[in-house]
Order: sequence, then C-alpha cells, then structure tokens
Amino acid sequence: MKKIFLFFAAGLLLTSCSDLLDTEPYDKFTKQNYFTSETNVQLFANYFYNTFTGYGSGSGDYYFNNLNDDQGTTGIAKWTYTSVPASAASWNTPYTEIRRANTLIAAVPGIDAMSEASKNNWIGVGRLYRAWQHYKVVRNFGDCYWVDKELDSSDDDILYGARQPRNDVMDKVLEDLNFACANITMNDGSKVAFNKWVALAMKAEICLYEGCYSKYVANNSSRANTYLTEAKAACQQIMSSGKFSLNSDYKSNFDSENLANNPEMILYKHYVLGTMAHGTIDYTCGSTQVNGINKDAFDSYLFKDGKPLATTSMDKSDKGKIVNIIDNSGLFTDPQPYINMVDVFANRDPRLTAQVDTILQFVGCGYARFPGQASISAQSTSSTGYGVMLFDNVKYAGANNAQRQSTNGNYSDAPIFWYAEILLNYAEACAELGSCTQGDLDNSINKLRDRVGMPHLTTSVAADPANNMGVSNLIWEVRRERRVEMMFCMNDRYYSLQRWNQLSLLDTQKYPNLCRGAYVKGFDADGVDLSKVTIDADGYINCTNNGAPRIWDTKYNLFPIPSGQINLNPAMGQNPGW
Repeated sequence: MKKIFLFFAAGLLLTSCSDLLDTEPYDKFTKQNYFTSETNVQLFANYFYNTFTGYGSGSGDYYFNNLNDDQGTTGIAKWTYTSVPASAASWNTPYTEIRRANTLIAAVPGIDAMSEASKNNWIGVGRLYRAWQHYKVVRNFGDCYWVDKELDSSDDDILYGARQPRNDVMDKVLEDLNFACANITMNDGSKVAFNKWVALAMKAEICLYEGCYSKYVANNSSRANTYLTEAKAACQQIMSSGKFSLNSDYKSNFDSENLANNPEMILYKHYVLGTMAHGTIDYTCGSTQVNGINKDAFDSYLFKDGKPLATTSMDKSDKGKIVNIIDNSGLFTDPQPYINMVDVFANRDPRLTAQVDTILQFVGCGYARFPGQASISAQSTSSTGYGVMLFDNVKYAGANNAQRQSTNGNYSDAPIFWYAEILLNYAEACAELGSCTQGDLDNSINKLRDRVGMPHLTTSVAADPANNMGVSNLIWEVRRERRVEMMFCMNDRYYSLQRWNQLSLLDTQKYPNLCRGAYVKGFDADGVDLSKVTIDADGYINCTNNGAPRIWDTKYNLFPIPSGQINLNPAMGQNPGW
C-alpha cells in the first residue's frame, strides 16, 4: 500500500517533461500540504529506488545492452545514434529525475517535525540521486546543465544559456556525493534502500569513470589522480566496513529468487511473482534469438593455468564434440546431434561455464532448455551459437515451465550495486594511479579469482600479445578481469570502453571477431544442420547477416544533443561531429 500511495503521490507532485522546465501540477496534492512529515518524505524518496531498471523484458540493465565488443547480434548492433534525433529519453529522463530530487531537497528544510540529522539524511538522499542523474547526462552528452533547484521561467541562464563544461558539472556531482556519504545515516542494514553504502558505491563508480575519462580522453593527469584517489578511498571504506563479502557462488548473484541474505549485495532490485516480475530468463533461453558472446569475448577468458590464449600451454582448441541427446522439448523421440562444449569450457575460467550454455544453439540446431517447448521455432537459438546461461534457474519452472517461459513471470532479483564491482573498482583505481601492490590485488581481484578457482594475478604479470589498448600489462589484466566478471552486466563494457577512450574497438570492420561466433565447421557430417547459418572461411559462425559494418568515428564518443532541444535553445550548441 505504501508503494501504491507513493506512485500516486509522486505522479501528482511531478509530471514528466520534455525539457528542463516543468510546472506545478494542478491537483489537491502540493508541496506545501504533502511534505509535512518524515513518513511522506520517505515515501517520496522511495521512488528513487524504483527508477533502477534491473532486469527487464526486451530492455534492462542486463544482457539487452549489446552495443559492445562482447555480444554478437544478427545484422550488427548499430551505434546508439547514427543521426541527430528530435528528442531522446537519455536527455529528458535524467532532468525529470533531477527536478524530482530538487523538489525533495527544497522541501525538507521546512518540515518542523524533523530533526536536523533526519533532514540532512534526506537531503543527502536527494543530493545522491541528483548526482547520479547528472552523471548519466555527462556520460552520454558531455557538457550539460547543472541544475540544483526547481527551475521556473525566470531561470534564463539555464533555460536559454549555453551548456556548462562537463568538468564543472562533475565537480558539483562530487560535492553532492561527499555530502551524501557524510550525512546519510538511515537504513544502514537495508539492501533495498539508499544508505551510506549505496552512496559510497555510487561515488566509487562515478569517480572511477571521471578519473579514467580525465586520464585517457581529456589528458588531464592532475584531475585524473584526484578522482581516482576519491574512487579508491570510497572502495576502501566499503571494503574495511566488514559489512560485505563475496558470495561463494558467482552465478547465484544473478539467478536467485531472493538476494536479501546474499552478503555481496549493496543494493538490489527485488521482484515478486504476480506483483512485479521480468522476462530476462525467457529472453535469454526462449524463442527469441539470443545475442550470444562473440569470438572476441570468448578469446578473452583466461585458461585454467591463468594464462591467455596466446601464451597458454593448455589445449587451445575451441571446437566442441558431438553429443546425441534428447532435448527438453519433447518433440523428438530419438537423440539429436548437438555440439557439446564441456571439454572446451573445462580449460577456461569457470565464469564462462556460468555465463554460457555448454550446448551450442543456432538456427537449424535449436536447443530446448525448457521442458515442453512446443515447437521447433520455440527452441533457443543464438546469433553466435553461444547461448546465455547466466540468468536461468530451473527453480522458476512452475507449471509447465510457465514462469521461465514468460516475459512477465521471472522473479529472480537483480543486483544494482554489489561487492564484486567494488573490488574491481578498487583494483582499477590502484592500477591507474600506479600504486598497485600485491596486497591490493590479493584484497580485490584475487578474491574474485579464489571464488572461481583461478590462479592469482601478480603485479609482475607477463605481457599478453593480444593487448590492443596500449596500456601496461597490469592494467590490461585488470580490465580483462572486469570484462569477464561483468559479462552481460549493467552496460558496463560500453561505458568502460568510453572512459578508456577505446570505443574504436567496436569497429567491426577493423575487428572481425566481433561478428564471429562458435566454431562449427564440419559438424554437418555428424548430422548437425548448418544450412541456415553463415560460416566464414575459418569455420566460425558469421552473424553479420550481410549487414553494413559498424564503423568508428570520433563523434560516437558522445551522443548528439536532440534537435528539439536546440530549437528551444540555440545557445545549447551541438556536440562535435554531429
């Protein structure tokens, strides 16, 4: 009931807008008669949690973001924008939420019934949310507007002025983050509400982004060191708190029906069957073709000896073996030939097995992971042959697997901020600062490796000939660890490449392995139908579907400012190249 009232009240207090200016709603609820108690403030602030997408159906923070060098898509995923749009939710929505935060920040000081500590807590929550939304705008658009009040028609400097430099905006973001970390004192033990630990996790992510961006894109080493040091310190506070630790099972972070008791979670999105559910499981192993990992991603996993593809002495083959099985569809009475990758995966980092199905599945050789998938067309296929396994869990079967096979029947919880990411952020900040010790690695990345039984990373790591980022051996390995640990997660790979100034690695013309999948050549002799997939000269699935290549241009570093916004305010200007 509290949530229902919250949505109702928030809807009346704040309407969505297409630009920076919003108006007061004409209704019985106003700021004057709503913000009269701490209970109402908390109800209002709860909306901030609901804006984190988590899992979804067709879109969301996991798997569906496939503009990266990890996933192959049939026809090649294009750049987010290839021309200037008239409007963009990535511009409008954050400013709607910034106004929502500013409404809270402005209202709290006038509530006499609240103590100063309580007021500072909720102002901190508002400022944290405001910082997060500004960060999202800067990340996508660069220069933008810092808005720290509810705008009205007199605010010509913002409504009709030029955009402010991104650095100035991010410095204001850091001020908000620091206030939030120092003043948020409530909900300390909650994993579904903003608290100090969520504030520190947000600060770690934002400062790591800004530090790397300053170093690699802006070439400002002084600014980079300032933000990287802030990121490291935020991680250290979380790591030394004793409140969080790694969950023993990597996969269960992503396929569990309840993350409340998971020691790794800092903030997660809770789902309840019949009330709020999602369809990520269904999308990754149902009739919709999966965007599987590509060969570039596959080759990035270390071997069990801790060495990369180029230097390992283990069997490097990526060719599976035929296994004859009756799949779960019930359509076949005789065993069917499938390509089994168990032996191949056994030589690689175990996170590969947690993330990817060991049975290849592609058009012509679909595989039914769900019992009772009623037709050939309902079987799971992948653009690259590699099916996505990370989110699936047989516990959600229900009657006739209805819950797994539903776009609104999956109820596994989704991580939003979790401890593994903090360890990755810490290791990267240390490496980028040039002060990474073996103790730093042992307290961060090597804990992640211990969880999956991989050899430790050392500060004297050997060179990998595949290093194409022009960075030190250690930074390369830290980035590899992030890629593998965060596969399919939070669009992390795209924004990591952006802050490293490496989005050019998404050029499919220069990097053909982005469009290659599993090795399947010759398996037609074993009865596998290869007639419906394109196989390149080297024997790998080609998932381009004859689509135009994705060619890099420096303008793709930032999104274009929507033309509708420039029409309203010509002083806004356009981003370079657009």
